[in-house]
Amino acid sequence: MAEMPPHFFARIDDSPDEIFYSTPRFVQHIDEPAIAAVGALYAELLPPNGEILDLQSSWVSHLPESYRPRRVVGLGMNAEELAANPRLAAWVVHNLNADPTLPYPDATFDGCIDTVSIQYLQHPVAVFREVWRVLRPGAPFIVTFSNRCFPTKAVAAWRALDDAGHVQLVAYYFAESGGWEEITARDCTPAIGERTDPLYAVYAWKAKP
Repeated sequence: MAEMPPHFFARIDDSPDEIFYSTPRFVQHIDEPAIAAVGALYAELLPPNGEILDLQSSWVSHLPESYRPRRVVGLGMNAEELAANPRLAAWVVHNLNADPTLPYPDATFDGCIDTVSIQYLQHPVAVFREVWRVLRPGAPFIVTFSNRCFPTKAVAAWRALDDAGHVQLVAYYFAESGGWEEITARDCTPAIGERTDPLYAVYAWKAKP
């Protein structure tokens, strides 16, 4: 995929994100089978007893009860939602579209997750580089997403693509940001014999020296 021009990251509603996210939304953005699939993937790939960064976090981190990290830190857009998240040991309100720099030292975390929110990033490659910076060598970065979004806040490239295109787009973010090993795409849509929200994941590990 060629380098993407800036207008690919334009949005229908380009007002400050602080306005859109000022009101808390205590809702689930994917259905229960998809939520369970997210949790199963995180439990499979995240290291045990690690320090985990929940990027673009909210009131739910989608980590299963069976997974017990040492510490989970959340970065999101609404203080009320973050304060209501029982899995977070600490959190910060931070607008990644205004400033892609993560407010953490180098090599702080053993893993990072981003759940059904990647479609809103206007500087995704810069954010992926920052995630790489704050992860320890060998740590995974796991991005999960569905086909649901707030369309006025999703970037143009996301709105223009189908599910397969979304997978390729997120893989492109990993490839362009550099320093990742084993970039992997997976269809995690639950096979339960009935209609459910689709779920996809793209993940990779910070390369070891």
